[in-house]
Amino acid sequence: MSAQQQLTALLHTEGLYERQSRWDILRLIVSFSIPSILAQISQVLMFFIDASMVGHLGAQASASIGLIEPAGWLFGSLTGATAMGFSVQVAHAIGARDAGRARDIIRKGYRYCLAVSILLAAAAALVARPLPHWLGGNDAISGDASAYFLIFALSAPVFMLENLSSNILKATGDMKRPSVIAISLCVFDVIFNYIFIYIFHQGVCGAAYGSVVAFIVTVIPLLYFVRKSFRKGFIQEINEKENTEEVVEEKDNSLPSPFGEGQGGEAVSVARTAFRISSPIALQYVLMNGAQLISTSIVAPLGTVAIAAHSLSITAESLCYMPGYGISDAATTLVGQSYGAGRKDLLRKFAASTIGLAMSVMAFMGLLMWIFAPEMIAVLSPDIHVQALGAAVLRIEAWAEPFFGAAIVCNAVFVAMGDTLWPAVMNLGSMWCVRLTLAFWLSKTYGLRGVWIAMATELTFRGTIFLIRLWRKLRRTGKV
Repeated sequence: MSAQQQLTALLHTEGLYERQSRWDILRLIVSFSIPSILAQISQVLMFFIDASMVGHLGAQASASIGLIEPAGWLFGSLTGATAMGFSVQVAHAIGARDAGRARDIIRKGYRYCLAVSILLAAAAALVARPLPHWLGGNDAISGDASAYFLIFALSAPVFMLENLSSNILKATGDMKRPSVIAISLCVFDVIFNYIFIYIFHQGVCGAAYGSVVAFIVTVIPLLYFVRKSFRKGFIQEINEKENTEEVVEEKDNSLPSPFGEGQGGEAVSVARTAFRISSPIALQYVLMNGAQLISTSIVAPLGTVAIAAHSLSITAESLCYMPGYGISDAATTLVGQSYGAGRKDLLRKFAASTIGLAMSVMAFMGLLMWIFAPEMIAVLSPDIHVQALGAAVLRIEAWAEPFFGAAIVCNAVFVAMGDTLWPAVMNLGSMWCVRLTLAFWLSKTYGLRGVWIAMATELTFRGTIFLIRLWRKLRRTGKV
């Protein structure tokens, strides 16, 4: 029995949950998490290898990408937020066993997401040339930084298709195929980057060309598997009735309908529901990445070595927090389908268990990062000054990893329930009021180390407030 079949049985078979032990639930969570964790780690390894390839072109090349990187994150985050508005609805429909609704969401999702991606590409292309100067970059690195960003900007539809297709498959409980394809993406990215950087001698732009070509190659099987799953695959399983099992007939009415009023959510359009879910996330990403841009502008006056160390340390740290994002993918599917099925008891269990697992795993990863920080930076840059500064800031950040894991998965739990407004407010308040304020003042005395002390402090604060909010929601008279 597949992990999704186990989840479906758990959601819809009377009395099955009560017969499950704590370890049965944990094994189910792990079975959903491992493929996504492996994919997330492989993606970070891809960025790690990319950064190493560019780093060996010199500190100036690393600084070019490091300067524009937060803007690239913003660009990618907006495509992710748009896709999330539809994939969360798919998870709710799957949990409710509403196959027709799931198909309708997917059809409309692709149309709306492609339209949004074209608008994003046009807007990003308009600001590509002046953006590096706005961020405080000098003339030596601004040209490469601008060209790198423009290549990614014009490829927005490809990134959107990849994001939406992968999220839809995960929403159905299919974690393996998108994860295998994500790992393949990393392999193709390394191959194409090598070709464009070292064979075609495209330098910094070669890293962008390689990544875009790799995305184009891997988005094709994703589209095929989505089409296959919702024509002859998983949708049929939703509609099957098992005569040997007693199916739950009553739902917990304390959970509101995920689709609004009316049967199947007919009174609320798919696009409107997607906008309600996505808009707080998108606004959060805009302002969060705006904060990252301001953080970069705080680092930029500290010099080329600081910019390079800052960028490469962020890449290195990603190896530690990617398991948290892998577990958050599992939390989105498990909590989202539980919400759609009206199973409040399972929703609580999955929320608590995924958060506990993420904090434990990321505490261990933080320990490894503290121990191996010098080696991690040495792989990315041969510059001894960049190595020393990068290792120092990584060891500062290591202490905050468990609470970063809590923040990541708590946010995923809220998103899976369609609760996106207040988590966005909490994220923004933490970033703007805590991190940036501290970074501005501490950088004056402690340089880049001060910026990373501010980051570690803010992540600990953010994880704490997310845990408090979730704990209060789960305690309130049973209504989540």
